[in-house]
Formats: sequence, C-alpha cells, structure tokens
Amino acid sequence: MENREVSVMSLVKLIEQLLYQVASALYLPVIGACALLTLYVTLAFGMLLREAWERRGERMSALTGFVKAVGDELEKHGDHLDVRMERLLQATELQMAQRLDRIRFVIKVGPALGLMGTLIPMGISLAALAEGNIPKMAGSMVTAFTATVAGLGCGVIAYLIALKREKWVRADIREMEYLTEMVVRTGRLAEDI
Repeated sequence: MENREVSVMSLVKLIEQLLYQVASALYLPVIGACALLTLYVTLAFGMLLREAWERRGERMSALTGFVKAVGDELEKHGDHLDVRMERLLQATELQMAQRLDRIRFVIKVGPALGLMGTLIPMGISLAALAEGNIPKMAGSMVTAFTATVAGLGCGVIAYLIALKREKWVRADIREMEYLTEMVVRTGRLAEDI
C-alpha cells in the first residue's frame, strides 16, 4: 500500500513539474503576444481616428470604392446586372465583416493573454519566493500585473473601436444597398453620388 502511495505521489510530482515547464515555456510567447497586441490596438486606434477624420469630411472611403466598383460593373455591358450587383454588394459586405473580425479577435484574446501573462509570472514568482530570491519575485510580479493591465486595456479599447466601426459598417451597407437598388432599376449611376 505504501509503495502505491509513493508511486502516485511521484506521478503527481512528475505531472506538476511537466505543467510548470509548459507554463514556463509559454512565458516569452505570451508576453511577446501581449506586446504585439498592444501595438496592434494602438495602430487600430490610429486608423479609427484617421477614418473618423475622413468621414467628417464626407470622404467615405468604403462607399467611394464601392461606387468605383459599380462603375466598373456597368462598363462591362453584360447581362444579369442585378446578379452582378448583388455579388459585388455581398463581396463588399464580406470584406467589411472580415475587417471587423480582426478587431473582434482582440476583444476576446486580449483579456485571455493578459490573464495568462499574469498567472505564468506569478508561478515563477512563487518559485523564486520559495528559493528566497526576492528581487526575481518582485520582477515577476511587476510583469504579471503589467500583463493584466495590457490585456484588459487592449480588450476595452478594441471593444470601443468595434462599436464605432460596426456603426459605420451598418451605415455604409445601407447606402450600398440603396445604390445597388438604384443601379439595378435604372441601369446607371446617379449623377449626385
């Protein structure tokens, strides 16, 4: 009975050591991913500000590109204009949705990476405490809390960016659907677009 308990304890220790090694191996990738995510959110926020400035000046880049694509479709002089216009509209909607998906990804992944970036250094910190290495413990704790703030901050900012972009996408799609319907009915682009 005693041998069985010893072997079970040895197995548990082996599993614990394995999990510690896996978590330690993930330390640099997770911290690096948090840093990259922070850079991406900063870039996405800058792009949001630029787009807001462009929209303020009534230069809607998504709608402008769609109008050009509609003009190209009209020049083809083929049959089934309604089908071609519907396909163009759906392709544009898909492209806009894919752009939103990137920022939605950050909403989900940012806090998860922040949590991983917290727990992994805390494990390292506890190991350093057990060894009596207080400076290493303090450094790991700083990293842990910084990763939490970065991950949560990325998630919140990405959520706010997504809210604004979704509003713009809905407005753009509404205008594109109107334009598509007018082109299908008249066979030409209106002069005031």
